[in-house]
Amino acid sequence: MRYISWALRILLFVLLFGFALKNTDPVVVRFYLGSQWEAPLAMVVLVFFGVGALAGVIACLTYFYRQRREILQLRKELRAKATAPEDAR
Repeated sequence: MRYISWALRILLFVLLFGFALKNTDPVVVRFYLGSQWEAPLAMVVLVFFGVGALAGVIACLTYFYRQRREILQLRKELRAKATAPEDAR
């Protein structure tokens, strides 16, 4: 299974590298207020993919932190119940 995984990784790398070599034509990305950025197409795709992935990770962080706080609170309640005297139960 390990060899298949590495073979797929190498194949993906070769495909993406070929994509980058074939798309070296410069493109212009125009932003607001007249600013623009000129770079090879592969670079633009890579940058915007990275920005999108980073935005996705940041969006997930709020969910993970909320879940972590809830788990810590439940552990605290569980410890409090475990140390409570037998009479109070």
